[in-house]
Amino acid sequence: MSVHYLEFVCRDVSKQCDVLKESHGLSFGPGVPDLGNARIAQGAGGIKIGVRAPLADHENPTVRSYLSVDDIALAVDAAERAGAVIAYPPTQQGETGTWAIYILDGLQVGLWQA
Repeated sequence: MSVHYLEFVCRDVSKQCDVLKESHGLSFGPGVPDLGNARIAQGAGGIKIGVRAPLADHENPTVRSYLSVDDIALAVDAAERAGAVIAYPPTQQGETGTWAIYILDGLQVGLWQA
């Protein structure tokens, strides 16, 4: 299992980017529209790290890992059979790949097929 994308959803994007820069040496670019205007940095091992504001009033601050999968439809099906709620079904995201989010036992888990 590997993490493809680590997403920080927060109210103050600049402040969060500053802390990650100072504590982890990350360098963030401008917002990427295909990723909800997240500011992106490259972490160790090629992990993409994004920091963005909530996209809707009901979206709470969170840190969400998107795990790499070879077959996102199969992974979503497995989560659903385990009792997960599919918060976002597989969604093509521009040129970045296909992602999905499920919620199981209160935990949000992202999946990413590049």
